[in-house]
Amino acid sequence: MTSLISHTSAAARQRRPALALFAVSCGVALAVIFGGSIGGLRINTTPSEPLGLWRVAALDRPVQVGDLVFVCPPETDTVSQGFERGYLRAGLCPGGFGPLIKTVAAVGGQHIEIAGDVAIDGRQIASSNLVSQDGQGRPLRPYAGGTVPAGFLFLHSPFPGSWDSRYFGPVPAAGVLGLAKQVLTYAP
Repeated sequence: MTSLISHTSAAARQRRPALALFAVSCGVALAVIFGGSIGGLRINTTPSEPLGLWRVAALDRPVQVGDLVFVCPPETDTVSQGFERGYLRAGLCPGGFGPLIKTVAAVGGQHIEIAGDVAIDGRQIASSNLVSQDGQGRPLRPYAGGTVPAGFLFLHSPFPGSWDSRYFGPVPAAGVLGLAKQVLTYAP
């Protein structure tokens, strides 16, 4: 009987670290969920920007070129196709899309030229080369270019595989949720 009791208590001691880890993990998950709804925290799982925990910061001025923003993509055929292909995640934006983290490369009135890369008002944008197909060999069609309409933004990410305005065109500035601020991130 003593052997059975000591075996049972030894097994319980071995489970304690696993239970503690589980409890801590649940606590962190709840903190992120609660922080996300109250404090504007988001988790980025795409390599267009560093992976990890981000915060949506209020924007108390008009969006400017160079701002790193969280933005809800519009419900267009191109964005819906990108969602179906897995270029963006599910989320709480209209259409069921998750918000994107992108840099504002141009605002309304600026001219976009698309060739092998992107030029804005005649100036080449670094790391803006276009690709003709995605990683699975599916064709990618670039945005045709033109003048960014008033109230719209042209978004960019320097990540080579980024799916941004090079492919889906300008997006409404009304979709901006706020500035994107890193909290706890790492670059893969």
